[in-house]
Amino acid sequence: MGVDKQKADHLAKEVGAKGEFKRQSNRFTAPFAAEAGKYRLIVGKLCPWAHRQLIVREVLGLEDAISVGVVDPIRGERSWEFNLDEGGVDPVLGIHELREAYLAADPDFDGRPTVPAVIDIESGKVVNNDYHELSHYWETTWRPFHAEGAPDLYPERLRAEMDELADFIFHNINNGVYKCGFARTQEAYEEAYHVLFSALDAIEERLGSRRFLLGDRITDVDVRLFVTLVRFDAAYHGAFHCNRQRLTEFPNLWGYARDLYQTKGFGSTTDFDHIKRHYYSIPVVRSQFGITPVGPDESGWLTPHGREALSRTPEKIYYDFKD
Repeated sequence: MGVDKQKADHLAKEVGAKGEFKRQSNRFTAPFAAEAGKYRLIVGKLCPWAHRQLIVREVLGLEDAISVGVVDPIRGERSWEFNLDEGGVDPVLGIHELREAYLAADPDFDGRPTVPAVIDIESGKVVNNDYHELSHYWETTWRPFHAEGAPDLYPERLRAEMDELADFIFHNINNGVYKCGFARTQEAYEEAYHVLFSALDAIEERLGSRRFLLGDRITDVDVRLFVTLVRFDAAYHGAFHCNRQRLTEFPNLWGYARDLYQTKGFGSTTDFDHIKRHYYSIPVVRSQFGITPVGPDESGWLTPHGREALSRTPEKIYYDFKD
């Protein structure tokens, strides 16, 4: 069976009765103990869910506590592959396909092996692939390993509000772009399209009076929104037909996204090359000739954003610091 046929078959398993995209559930969701050096975080720089983990890991200073492996931005026939490493093998886990770690944990696993995935280095087994909660583990359970002076991205006093907003962002924006791109009927696509842009309009209005989603400080929910915004013009606008307007045409969202991009951990973990190469390789959207777009111009991300005027705090880096 060809590579494209394999990929298309995986996607076909996640289609509802009306042709709408229904993302598969995460298989490994149990909490795991915080122990420096025990795990390897496998990511794809293309993936918004994995990108969230890279941002939080760098912001909190967890680089020495948990190592990172990076898969090829173009998915292989059966799984994500470690083609970027010498010999096509992850140097720590000794595997070529991420699928091997999933099968080590569950020999009957027949879903899509996804990133991010936390792998127990000694056993080679996936212990967690729950992208919904994974960043919360780094922010809470892994606090003993945070760098001195690391911020609190998930402050307890704000968690109820954060969780509600994160749920809205995930269903309507983060996953909303996929519902547009992977829809199999016009009806499903148009429904997802209108939900997506209605949600973006609501966030655009919210950001008109505050610097970040919850005020003057960056929190986990900003990380969750950023990873979709940073991919919007480079991938979702074209590849996923999310084309009512570009991110750069939302004054508040564009300024907000640049503000975050220019902050520690955000721009440094963004790889536009991997993003574009991946999204324009997906069988349902790929150009007949496999062409990856050159644009948009990335230099705009470093232009002044002027968002400081909305903040009441004078610090250069805007986080909610621990007590």
